[in-house]
Amino acid sequence: MIQGLRQFLGPALILITAAIAAAPVKLHGPFCGDDFQFHAISWLDAQHSWRQGIAYPRWAPSPNYGAGEPRFLFYPPLTWMLGATLGSLLPWAWVPVTLTFLLLAATGLATRALARQLLPEAPAVLAGCIAICSFHALFTAYDRAAFGELTGGFWMPLLLLFALRDRTPAASVWRRTLDGSTVPLAVVVAGAWLSNVPVGVMTSYLLAAVVLAAALLARSWFPILRASIAVILGLATAAIYLVPAVSEQRWVDSLEATGISVEPGLNIENNWLFGRSALPSMKWHNDFLHSVSQLVLAMIVIAVASAFLLWRRSRFEDPSPSRRRTWIILACIPVAILFLQLPISLPIWNLLPKLRFLQFPWRWLVVLEAPMGILLAAAIWPGKSAPAWKRAASGFVVGTFLIASLLYATRTFFLECDSDELQQVVTQYPSGAGFWGSAEYAPPGTDNSLVASHLPDACFSSDPKLKLGVVPTPDDTPEWRPEQGSCIATASAELRTPDHLRMLTASTQAAYLILRLHSYPAWRISVNGSPTTNLIPRKDGLITVPVSAGPVRVTADWITTTDVIVGRWLTALALVSLAAVWFFERRRIS
Repeated sequence: MIQGLRQFLGPALILITAAIAAAPVKLHGPFCGDDFQFHAISWLDAQHSWRQGIAYPRWAPSPNYGAGEPRFLFYPPLTWMLGATLGSLLPWAWVPVTLTFLLLAATGLATRALARQLLPEAPAVLAGCIAICSFHALFTAYDRAAFGELTGGFWMPLLLLFALRDRTPAASVWRRTLDGSTVPLAVVVAGAWLSNVPVGVMTSYLLAAVVLAAALLARSWFPILRASIAVILGLATAAIYLVPAVSEQRWVDSLEATGISVEPGLNIENNWLFGRSALPSMKWHNDFLHSVSQLVLAMIVIAVASAFLLWRRSRFEDPSPSRRRTWIILACIPVAILFLQLPISLPIWNLLPKLRFLQFPWRWLVVLEAPMGILLAAAIWPGKSAPAWKRAASGFVVGTFLIASLLYATRTFFLECDSDELQQVVTQYPSGAGFWGSAEYAPPGTDNSLVASHLPDACFSSDPKLKLGVVPTPDDTPEWRPEQGSCIATASAELRTPDHLRMLTASTQAAYLILRLHSYPAWRISVNGSPTTNLIPRKDGLITVPVSAGPVRVTADWITTTDVIVGRWLTALALVSLAAVWFFERRRIS
C-alpha cells in the first residue's frame, strides 16, 4: 500500500509547490497585473458568446466601449476559453489564482517528465519545483498576469522531451522517428500556437534548433524527420485558429503589437540586457528593463554554473547517447539565450521571420525555466552512493532556494493596485458600457482612443466624420452625452448579439447612421434589405452608412469567411491524421 502511494508523492509535492506559488495571487489583495484586465474582459466576453450559442466566438463585443473588436480571432483560444470555463464553475475571485495554479502545476509536472529521462525521481521532482519558482515564472504570474505566456512553462519541456527521445537507438531511421513521440510532439506544437503567439514563435525556433543539434550529435536524420511530421500535423491541427489569424491580419493594425512604428519601448533594440534609452519618456522603461535584466542574469548564471559543475563531474559523458545529447542541449540553451539578449544578435532578430514579434528578448526566459531547474537539481543532488544526510541537505538547499524566490517575488513583482480590477470588470460588464480596446485589433488607419464611451447603438448625423463625444482633458476618453447635440437623433437595437445586430428606426432627412460597431470586413451590413458596401471611413473606426429619409432597417451579420472554413477543414483532417499516426506508432512499439 505504502509502496503504491510513493509513485504519487513526487507529483503531490509539485502540486503543493504550485499551490504555494499561486497563493499570493489571492492573498496579496487586489490583483492588477499588466495584462490582467485584458484577460478578465476576454473571459466575460467568451462566456457571453457561449450563452448566445456561439461555441467558438470571433468577435468580442465589450471592447471599445461596446463597439467590439475581433479579439478572439487573433488571440489564441486556450487561455481565454480556460478562464471562461473556470468562471462558469467558480466564483470570479478564485479564477486568477486557480488558473495560475493550473499553469504553474503543469510547468512543474512537465519539467519533472523531462527530468525523469535523465535523473532519478527525487531530483526530477526538485527540478519541477525549481521551474515553478523560477524568477521568470513568478514574474510572469505576479507582475504581468500573462496567462498565455505562462503556458510556455509546460510546452517547452514537453517539446524537449518528445523531440529528443530516442527509445530504439539501434533501430532504423523510420522506427526511431515513429517511436511514439511524433503525435505528442505534434500536440505540443499545436498547443503552443493555440496558447500564445510569442510562445508559438519560440516553440518553432526552439524545435528547429534542437532537432538540428540532435541530428548532428546523433549523426542521424530521425530527429529532423520526426519534427517535420510533427510540425505539419501540429500546425494543421491549430489551423482553425492560425489560418484566419494569418489571412486576416491585414484587416487590423497588427504593427501596433510589434512596436515597429508606435512605442519605442516595444522595439527589440530598446530591450537588450541592461539597455538604456536617452529619451525622457523612456525613464520608466529603463527602470523596468534594469529589473528584468537582473532576473535574466540570475537565471542564466544559475544554469551556466550548474552546467559547469555537471561538466566537471563528467555528467555529460553519460553512457547513454540519448541522455548525453539531452545534457549537451540543455547546457547550450542558457548560452544561446544569453546571446539573444545582446545587441550582437540583432541580425538574427532581423533575419528570422516573425522573431521581432517577441518584442522583448527576455521573453526567451520561458525556455530556460525547465533547463535551469534540471541543471540545478542535478548539480546539487548527490550520487547514488552518497549518505542519506547529503540527500537531505540537497533538499534543504532547494527548499531554501524556493522560499527565497517566493519571498523575493511576492515583495518585488506585484504591482500597486488602485482598485480591484477583477471586481471592477465583473461589476461593470452587465451595464454594457464596455471597456477600452486593443490598438493592435483596430482597423488600419484608425485610432481606438477616439471611440467615445456611452454611445447609443446608433447616431444620426449630417456629418459622417463628426467627432462623437467630448474630451474633458487631453488624456481622457471621449464621452458622449445627449445634451452635447452631436446626434440629430439616436436609435436603439432590437437585437444585439456578438454576431448580429438588428435595428428598426426612422430618419426625418437624408443623413448618416453611425453604428456603435467597429468596422471589420467580416460584417455584412444591409439597409432596408439591400446590402451596402459604401461605408464611410471614420478615424474612430465605427461603421457609418448613408440613409434616406423614412423608415430605416439596418442589419449587421458576422459571416463565416472562406479562410475560416479552410481552417476548420484542415483541423478536422489533421485530427484524423493524428489518430492514424498514433495508431501506427502504437502498433510499432507494442
